[in-house]
Amino acid sequence: MSYHANEKGYYGEFGGAFIPEMLYPNTEELRQNYIRIMEEPSFKEEFDQLLQDYVGRPTPLYFAKRLSEKYDTKIYLKREDLCHTGAHKVNNTIGQILMAKKLGKNRIIAETGAGQHGVATATVCALAGIECVVYMGEIDIARQAPNVARMKMLGAEVRPALSGSRTLKDATNEAIRDWINNPVDTHYIIGSVVGPHPYPDMVARFQSVISKEIKNQLLEKEGRENPDYVVACVGGGSNAAGAFYHFLDTPEVGIIAVEAAGKGIDTGESAATSALGKIGIIHGSKTLLMQTNDGQITEPYSISAGLDYPGVGPMHAHLFQSGRAEFISITDDEAMTSGLALCQLEGIIPAIESSHAFAILEQKKFSPSDVVVINLSGRGDKDLQNYIDYFKL
Repeated sequence: MSYHANEKGYYGEFGGAFIPEMLYPNTEELRQNYIRIMEEPSFKEEFDQLLQDYVGRPTPLYFAKRLSEKYDTKIYLKREDLCHTGAHKVNNTIGQILMAKKLGKNRIIAETGAGQHGVATATVCALAGIECVVYMGEIDIARQAPNVARMKMLGAEVRPALSGSRTLKDATNEAIRDWINNPVDTHYIIGSVVGPHPYPDMVARFQSVISKEIKNQLLEKEGRENPDYVVACVGGGSNAAGAFYHFLDTPEVGIIAVEAAGKGIDTGESAATSALGKIGIIHGSKTLLMQTNDGQITEPYSISAGLDYPGVGPMHAHLFQSGRAEFISITDDEAMTSGLALCQLEGIIPAIESSHAFAILEQKKFSPSDVVVINLSGRGDKDLQNYIDYFKL
């Protein structure tokens, strides 16, 4: 069994492109060209150069000595928090802005929840001198004010989504509407491994630089390319897709995906899609989705603005259903406690999204000889107010 997308964009039974006819030309243009463009030597060269000189790659693989001592196992952190803009998101936006230029697009739209993808998109649009419009839920605009300011400083227009729950799902709906109305000159930079084919596969390919580096760095540090476990948080799931990518077809590497249980799986305030989801269609792809019995999407909840998505990318839905990955749900309280522990054990303030991944160390026992790589997907600057409020600092 392969865990990568087939030519129609399916991972097992998940994926595909379920889109209105008006979007067909946009996605079809991308589908026909994305692999060809990504394999062009000139594209690869420019992409790799920008990742190195602009983003700051390769990011370090850091042996967390005190964390390892506490949990009696070997823990390495993949330091995506050290990327320019503060998270892994920029790996994908660099790739997609180069793709948009190759396709002759001169306007970019994006959606964002926590604001990290919006900042990363605004950043590459400034770099390329291309117009940028970012859709963001009105509620997220209020709770992620520093990121909104950053986007505006970078020259982007931030448009509030005022419908529905006024969060990420609604921002995505608005972005799709914009794209339908502006099919010729506009490229939609989707920020995660979600949406219609070819987006989940294209974003995963751009993010796969994470696992490629992990293999090279582990060879140097441990004398072997493969860890025993690789761990990442999953909302839509692009940081996880990147961290898992080169290990998907290596069964001896354990894959652990960590979801946001919010206030608890059964509280009605959760974003644990693997536990609560049923097969459905959201934003153009067939996947696991939190929904009511009559198919209405239920509102997700997480203390982390980047994990409160009601679905999960089709790659992850397939990893869950096939049993290739172990899915663990972590509550707000467990995530916040683990985030603070990382601050005080290693001197690193993680994004709350990433804190969820660290919380599994309290739940799952690893052996002393295990090599466990945790993807530290973002830094906690954007979440300081949440930390302050939660711990009454």
